[in-house]
Amino acid sequence: MILNGSKTRVVGVDISLERTSIGIIDIRGDIIATSHFTSSDHPEIGDYLSVLCEHIVNLVEANGGYELVRSVGISAPSGNIQTASIENSPNMPWKGVIPLAAMLRDRLGLAVALANNAHAMAVGEQTFGSAHGMRDFIVVSIGNGLGSCIYSNGRAHLGNDGFGGEVGHSCFIPNGRLCGCGKKGCLEAYVATKGIVLTAQELMAERPDASRMRQIDVLTPKIISELCDLGDELAIETMRRTGYYLGVGLANYASLLNPEAIIFTGGISQAGKWLLAPASESFEKHVFHNIRDKVKFIHSSLDNRVRNMLGASVLAWEVKEYSLFK
Repeated sequence: MILNGSKTRVVGVDISLERTSIGIIDIRGDIIATSHFTSSDHPEIGDYLSVLCEHIVNLVEANGGYELVRSVGISAPSGNIQTASIENSPNMPWKGVIPLAAMLRDRLGLAVALANNAHAMAVGEQTFGSAHGMRDFIVVSIGNGLGSCIYSNGRAHLGNDGFGGEVGHSCFIPNGRLCGCGKKGCLEAYVATKGIVLTAQELMAERPDASRMRQIDVLTPKIISELCDLGDELAIETMRRTGYYLGVGLANYASLLNPEAIIFTGGISQAGKWLLAPASESFEKHVFHNIRDKVKFIHSSLDNRVRNMLGASVLAWEVKEYSLFK
């Protein structure tokens, strides 16, 4: 068989609760062109898929056409690379098992890989970011959910069914807060978006301290972090408690896995010292003593959406090629 070697690009897709980002990416990891749309505008999967296909087709046709594109990679919440499906996502509006890769392949005529967004983040970090050259590390993403991916001996550890690394749904407090997954006491219910806001509300109910948080109708972790910068004591205590919870959860995780580093990604990680300093203190207090002071906390330097698209593009290069456009 003689090949002309013309397939020099892939499409990387990053799906989050708020936004879907699409990029055409070449073999060097350079992003040729991008597009995006609001995910939450399309709560029905059929409608969402139509809009996603339209954006991909328009972007590809405007930038060299299908003859240059090998495949598509997707980073998605609750994605499973083994089944190429989104499975029972606690945060996305589409319930049950959604075979998104197969659905998209049927419409586009291209091979499609799909993985959990934390998996795509870890691939992006190892290939292009802070984990480059590392063999044993954990990527932790903190946003609407708490996701993570384990790299062990240079490879992603995904487990028997593709769900390895679900630290967000490990039990943190028995019979504790209700999590979006339906269980009670998950770590995610204490350190992701809803959990941080609930901690702030609990603090305001417990303590009479003056706080600008009391004047905000719709609190978000970003607002709380900004109030920390202004010296708001209740906001600072909200992040301190959240960091403490996070540190305990990650200490248990690291005691099992002995990673070289934990790399933080996601919007909530932008809280920086207000979150990561108490998390580090709590972590060192609770982690197995033989690895104390040996696990690096690293805040990713890559833009979240760029990293996820890049990670998805690496997965797209690895998927078995299929195309109606050869």
